[in-house]
Amino acid sequence: MDWNRRYAEKDTPWDKGLAHPVLGQPSSQGILKGRVLVPGCGTGHDVRALARWGLEVVGLDLAPLALRQARAHPPVGHESYLEGDLFGCSTVLGAPFDGVFEHTCFCAIERQRRVDYVAAVAAALRPGGYLLAVFFLTPGQGDEGPPYGCTPKELDELFLSSFRLLQEEEHIPTFPGGGGWVVAPFARAGLTAT
Repeated sequence: MDWNRRYAEKDTPWDKGLAHPVLGQPSSQGILKGRVLVPGCGTGHDVRALARWGLEVVGLDLAPLALRQARAHPPVGHESYLEGDLFGCSTVLGAPFDGVFEHTCFCAIERQRRVDYVAAVAAALRPGGYLLAVFFLTPGQGDEGPPYGCTPKELDELFLSSFRLLQEEEHIPTFPGGGGWVVAPFARAGLTAT
């Protein structure tokens, strides 16, 4: 997928012009602390929402045009943007993050790269760090994405070797017509995150 071309052609149905509504929920606030990564950040709506909470947020995206649009917004806090691929850019990202917010990156990658995604996110997090994720659930959807759907069972198979599931909610606020999402705060396995 040529994501930069999609931004050039304004073919970006995933960009709703605002942060995902789950970030407006009091239950989401407080899960992420410190330094947070937003992979596949696009034009940075989620990045800015998290920066308003007082977090240090790094948005990562492949598309230079998306990042140009993100940087055109006035800063709201401690946010920054990096161009790069989540797979193989650990040296560019610097020190491990305290948290990752997943909204549109996981469903945009091909299914065979999902194991790589889990490994990359786990590597980006410090031990005990949190992954707050909004996943796109479409159990019957084939391979004609993106977006590529998944099932809760697939999420468990992928994530529970590296993460510990703390909570899962299937009925969360979302965009109009955007049903089928699940928010799942994961903690990286091996520590006492609660």
